[in-house]
Amino acid sequence: MTSKLLVPFALSTLLASCCGPAKTGPATTTTTTTTTTTDQPEVPPVELSPHEAARAEVDRLVAQAASNPLLAPWTGPYGGVPPWDQARPAAFGAAFTLALDLARAEIRVITSNPEAPTFDNTFVPLEGLGRHRDRAETLFSVLTSSLNTPEVQAVDEEWAPKLAAAYDELWFDAALFARIAAVYDARATSGLTAEQQRLVEITYEQFVKAGAKLDAAQKAEMGRINQELATLYTDFGNKVLADENTWVVLDTEADLAGLPASLIASYKAAADERGLAGKWAVVNTRSSVDPFLTYSTRRELREKVWKAFKNRGDNGDGNDTNATIARIVKLRAERAALLGYPTHAHWRMSDTMAKDPAKAEALMMKVWPAAKARVKEEVAAMQKLANKEKGKPKIAPWDYLYYAEKVRKAKYDLDQDEVKAYFELNNMIEASFFMAGQLYGLKFVEITGQVPVFHPDVRVWEVRNLEGDGLVGLFYGDYFARAGKRSGAWASGYQRHETFTGKKVLPITSNNNNFVKGAPGEKVLISLDDAQTLFHEFGHALHGLLSEVNYPTLGGTPRDFVEYPSQVHEMWVLTRPVLDKFGRHYQTDKVMPDALIKKIDASKQFNEGYATVEYLTSAIVDMKLHTLADGVVDADAFERDTLKALGAPAEVALRHRLPQFLHLFTSDAYSAGYYSYLWSEVMDADTREAFEQAGDVFDKGLAEGMRKHILAPGNTTDRAEAYRAFRGRDPDVKALLKKRGFPTK
Repeated sequence: MTSKLLVPFALSTLLASCCGPAKTGPATTTTTTTTTTTDQPEVPPVELSPHEAARAEVDRLVAQAASNPLLAPWTGPYGGVPPWDQARPAAFGAAFTLALDLARAEIRVITSNPEAPTFDNTFVPLEGLGRHRDRAETLFSVLTSSLNTPEVQAVDEEWAPKLAAAYDELWFDAALFARIAAVYDARATSGLTAEQQRLVEITYEQFVKAGAKLDAAQKAEMGRINQELATLYTDFGNKVLADENTWVVLDTEADLAGLPASLIASYKAAADERGLAGKWAVVNTRSSVDPFLTYSTRRELREKVWKAFKNRGDNGDGNDTNATIARIVKLRAERAALLGYPTHAHWRMSDTMAKDPAKAEALMMKVWPAAKARVKEEVAAMQKLANKEKGKPKIAPWDYLYYAEKVRKAKYDLDQDEVKAYFELNNMIEASFFMAGQLYGLKFVEITGQVPVFHPDVRVWEVRNLEGDGLVGLFYGDYFARAGKRSGAWASGYQRHETFTGKKVLPITSNNNNFVKGAPGEKVLISLDDAQTLFHEFGHALHGLLSEVNYPTLGGTPRDFVEYPSQVHEMWVLTRPVLDKFGRHYQTDKVMPDALIKKIDASKQFNEGYATVEYLTSAIVDMKLHTLADGVVDADAFERDTLKALGAPAEVALRHRLPQFLHLFTSDAYSAGYYSYLWSEVMDADTREAFEQAGDVFDKGLAEGMRKHILAPGNTTDRAEAYRAFRGRDPDVKALLKKRGFPTK
């Protein structure tokens, strides 16, 4: 997986191994060698063809890279593992320099080939190109996400535009694109397999989308835009990270009113880690903030914590991101226009399932009215309780989770702290492995301590088939929040499945969360929502581990499909087989009682208005922002005006405000793409109905169908066709509305 900083568009591009022709390098295309001695006649120079010279240069650079641990093929068990113990920030500059020289030489091998372009002499070497660079980028991307120290940031700031320029060299290489186009034009009569034809088509479309057909002046302008964007993405991420590395101090025990003991212990541990003896710290990340907002009875502190969290990147100081956003959106609009697209959203979505921004907006607006109406009902129920308190406070955004929890207790006799006692982190990790075993026949064997890791908290498992004991891949888990680690939860692929060279490469993947560590020796309890997030990210990991893709470029799927396998795997958290084995009380080890499960089931659509509006406002703002043709925007004003036009409930803030919206502004990946969670959820909800109708949460036929059609093929077939092959029809949006408890008419 390449760094988030480097690739200017779709996820499928992240999976390709490629780089560009040299801007600098050897001035000649031939190499001569002369051998002389005192007793023999002079040997005539041996002249190499451009193709032979390029091959010789590759051999020379490969030999040089062999001694660089950031570039060399991974060694050790399992066919090689990432050398995290040798990933020092200071070493990346030299590694990137050598890696780009090598990738340029590899491109020259392809473009100097005197033979007519074919799949074998153009696309096969293109798939294998840039492996040394990819290894360095993989290591560095993990540092920028999980150990983003000032030293890492300095390298990032220097190299982000340089690496963006290197990718542009690839996309703009006329000789390379001519060979790609020749194979593309002849694909139907070249005897290619369906998978090979799809690889040719997707690669061709990627090059066109990246500017391969632009003239020289347009390419220069495109390169300038991409390099500036790369710098801005790094700048945005670093500013938000700086604001997230702050905290609200709780000075006295009175400030802890309403907080459960386990949460108090985690805030104490956070304060101790920051040298705040005798204090408690609410760190400015969601995993720390949301529980405080749910339980604290101190309204003024809830407001303080909420505002600190929601104002990340929007404080008018050195970490303010508004000017950065304005420049990013303007540059994206300019790039789209340069490429002939009406807006950035049209450019960004051209290779997704939705294709057109209007289709994504139509789905969101189909759900919006019901979500808004549900919030009105939820607020009314909460206000009744607030009216019984002194001052009758009017429900504000920092009150929502607090009063929602009170309503939940009153309506369902359900206490989230009681539920949390059954969701111990290690048990939930094991539960996700159990799910994978029941559905796909996998087993996870921990090997922590046997391979290098980038932080002592990271755990590692080998993944094997239950039958036959064949090795499937490796899985890394990094579960805890820390300074220098970006907020949220995500999955990363370190190495992808492939077979096209004749050698099977095993997938290596990871999950990354930000759970709050407890005091030393104490078990870590997570909420039901956190448990579902853990299963969600594990769904991404399974997607990578179960890949049977031959060509790496086909390993990724459209952005609005990729969330589907992760979302559907959340459903198994609350199934009886999982709860019976792993949903056990952290103190008594007793199974979660039926009465509590019934309460949870009865309340599963509780607060769905809040969850839907919180998400939808962010997704709609994203889409409307990126359908601005001129890209001229004041982020704060645009956000306010869009919410006003929507009639968005004042009591619910966006899940991600623009000044801290990492999905949108640290790369192009989710820009004009946050809608994809809802698009994927249509398939998710429809799949859940299939398991419900089967009457078996681990129905073997459905599980085999998911593996065969949804998980294993990657993007080797059209994903809409894949879903039809799995379900026998298109997904039904009514399943989504039903899942969220909204009217289906």
